[in-house]
Amino acid sequence: MKNDVMETKALIYGKKACETMMSRFAPEDLPPKGGFHYHAGVFLSGMLNVYSVCHEEAYFEYAKKWVDSIIVEDGVIRYFSKGALDSYMAGILLFPLYERSGEQKYMTALQLFAGNIRNWVCNAKGGFWHMEREPDQMWLDGLYMVGPLQAMFARFFKKPYFLDEAIHQALLMYDNMQDPNTKLLYHAWDYSKEMDWADKDTGLSSEFWGRAMGWYVVAMLDILELMPIEHPERERMIAIEQELLKALVSLQGKENGMWYQVLNKVDKQDNWPETSCSCLFVYAIAKAVRMNILEEKYYEYVEKGFEGILKHSVELTTDNRLLLSHVCVGTGVCDYHGYINRPTSINDLHGMGAFLLMCAELARVKRNN
Repeated sequence: MKNDVMETKALIYGKKACETMMSRFAPEDLPPKGGFHYHAGVFLSGMLNVYSVCHEEAYFEYAKKWVDSIIVEDGVIRYFSKGALDSYMAGILLFPLYERSGEQKYMTALQLFAGNIRNWVCNAKGGFWHMEREPDQMWLDGLYMVGPLQAMFARFFKKPYFLDEAIHQALLMYDNMQDPNTKLLYHAWDYSKEMDWADKDTGLSSEFWGRAMGWYVVAMLDILELMPIEHPERERMIAIEQELLKALVSLQGKENGMWYQVLNKVDKQDNWPETSCSCLFVYAIAKAVRMNILEEKYYEYVEKGFEGILKHSVELTTDNRLLLSHVCVGTGVCDYHGYINRPTSINDLHGMGAFLLMCAELARVKRNN
């Protein structure tokens, strides 16, 4: 596919997805209604990425109205679970809102987030617990929930220790959660080795869940984008991202261009192509090419993945709405059958957010010639 054709096509689909969701939900009704949570955060992050390409003001205003429905004038956040990393991801939306409006409530909320994360409870190696009620557990999801936010804190507040902490979490996960054979990262690690799902020798969970790997490689790129070139860990972070993306490329479905719910077990009949992780991987590979982390030749996997997702998971209805299917709903740490038997949803916010991130990246990417 010629690059300019794909850029145009991706933007058309991205805008269609935004407009579909805007017609279905008033901003304040995005699920979980009233909660400051990553479900809405990843979707609106995707929408703001599309906005950055097409400058449709309605998209920016929609995201602002959602935030304003939850953060009141004094910066107090309604229905906020401060002891869960998942609650912080949507904080990345506050930076563009503050930069445009200067409203103090956004700054107040950001300062609250920064203080909470700075004092987060950790395991013996300094790894963030995924939730206060889940002692010693690190999940790959957690890097996406707060890593990019920490990198933004470092730049915005001129406090480099936030970036260093995000890098520490990323490297700790890599060093303790990678399988040396597949090069993939397991979904979770229990330092105490007490959870039912934890291997008694390693503390690791048993499977490579697609969306968890998607969160990790996307967060790595977001952090790298904000790392100074001279940072002493930059080259190692780049090398890790290259290694992981190359491992993922080898697992892309040869016929359908998709990635599977359990990444390395494509040959199992009950395993299935999952949309949100496929979108995240296409986004990550495309962004890595744009950032000169991967060579130009890897763009063939982007093209194959994008077309595969459109064919397998996207339907345009007669009334011009976009339906995105085969999206795994929210998921904890499982065994193989637990992941495989998770329900799917149409236009689930995990999937829509990942789809919008992908479309925005493909609409902006400029290939090296």
